[in-house]
Amino acid sequence: MEEADALKAAANELFKEHKYAKAVVTYSKALELTPANAILLANRAFAHLKLENYGSAIEDSSKAIELDASYIKAYYRRGSSHFAMGRFSEALRDFRKVVKMQPKDRDGRLKFKECEGALRKQRFEEAITTPEVAMVKVSDSLDVKAMIVDDDYDGPRLEDDCIITREFVTNMVLHFKQCHTIHPRYAFEILMQTKAILEELPSVIDVDVPEGRHITVCGDVHGQFFDLCNIFEINGDPSDENPYLFNGDFVDRGSFSVEVILTLFAYKCLHPQGIYLSRGNHETAAMNKMYGFDGEVKAKYSVKLADLFQEIFRYLPLGCVLNKKVFIVHGGLFAKDGVKVEDLKKIDRFREPPEEGPFCEMLWSDPCAELGRHPSKRGVGVAFGADITKRFLADNNLELVVRSHEVKDEGFEVDHDGCLITVFSAPNYCDQMGNKGAFIRFEHDMVPHFTSFSAVPHPPVRPMQYCSGSFMNML
Repeated sequence: MEEADALKAAANELFKEHKYAKAVVTYSKALELTPANAILLANRAFAHLKLENYGSAIEDSSKAIELDASYIKAYYRRGSSHFAMGRFSEALRDFRKVVKMQPKDRDGRLKFKECEGALRKQRFEEAITTPEVAMVKVSDSLDVKAMIVDDDYDGPRLEDDCIITREFVTNMVLHFKQCHTIHPRYAFEILMQTKAILEELPSVIDVDVPEGRHITVCGDVHGQFFDLCNIFEINGDPSDENPYLFNGDFVDRGSFSVEVILTLFAYKCLHPQGIYLSRGNHETAAMNKMYGFDGEVKAKYSVKLADLFQEIFRYLPLGCVLNKKVFIVHGGLFAKDGVKVEDLKKIDRFREPPEEGPFCEMLWSDPCAELGRHPSKRGVGVAFGADITKRFLADNNLELVVRSHEVKDEGFEVDHDGCLITVFSAPNYCDQMGNKGAFIRFEHDMVPHFTSFSAVPHPPVRPMQYCSGSFMNML
């Protein structure tokens, strides 16, 4: 019992230090000694929740409730996990229990009301959505040329032909570094030009890296604009001679997400073959409402621009193949064998992702140490072992999988006997994780070369500044 208590205390300290993955491991060791411990299970659930492992958080919280039906923290953590996944009915059920158990709990009542509101809105949106309504595009109703740029606007300007130039992009980035926004017309222009490029692409694109050339692959950036600029300081700006691939999760959590995505989109317009962009699970409407990007766009620009971003995100490809050797995808692999890249190219991606199937799994899945397939710790997608990775590579005559989606201490990690790499490019994630970021440089031979880097200072704006609601203290 003393050993379990010591492990619990150590795990609690790791949690306070924002070392959530290590806290999960340490709580697990304590649970091996005292498996029927509701407090330990609920604590581990909270650590899982911080890591966005919603499936594991729900599982641990449910076990804690089975052991002690009066343990209110377990309902909090399960309800918060359901809420984060958009399962508002289940979240409402848990917070109804909280309010019944502790009627004077102000935070519980606030979360209960938020669940009610979210569920009411979800049901209303489902009621009015029809196939015809779903086909309406924000871009169809825009007249960007009719938008007037005031004479007193002192930011970067496009010429009358609206061609995005290197000078404009350079001045825009400097403007962003000074915490200024660009004129809304130019934001709309960047998005509309990006749309015209992205909508012509297949759902998985092929990129050739000829002899004597290279490409740099980056993982999650998550709205950390000043760290994105640092990548360009270290490795050079995107260009046809110095191409990049950004592997999803450009936005959310970091409070400079608008600056990140406008910079990436502007470079895409400037150099369509100099930067490639793949969709992550955070380039989706539900995640953007939860983790801040939707609120940020509305605060800095407008509701209409926020809606247009959601449309453009649907045009982002889901993956990439380098030199017919390296498969790059944000999340991971699939719940079934026999998936072929040629079939993935044909996925209808111009929509929000479904809750299962290859489209969903490309955004959400994670590798695991065990062989075979297992339920995802996130509650979405699948966990897959080295045998699954090797089989997918063999089936598609590929050599390597590169994915992102998970924080790594050094910014990258090599797994599955060298067949899979995770790369994550947001150092000191959320200003608290203490991790490094990384990027990978591939030359023609497709041998990975890693660069790790530390976080740089940024203006005093906290992560998730633009999130609203009481759930942010849980996430």
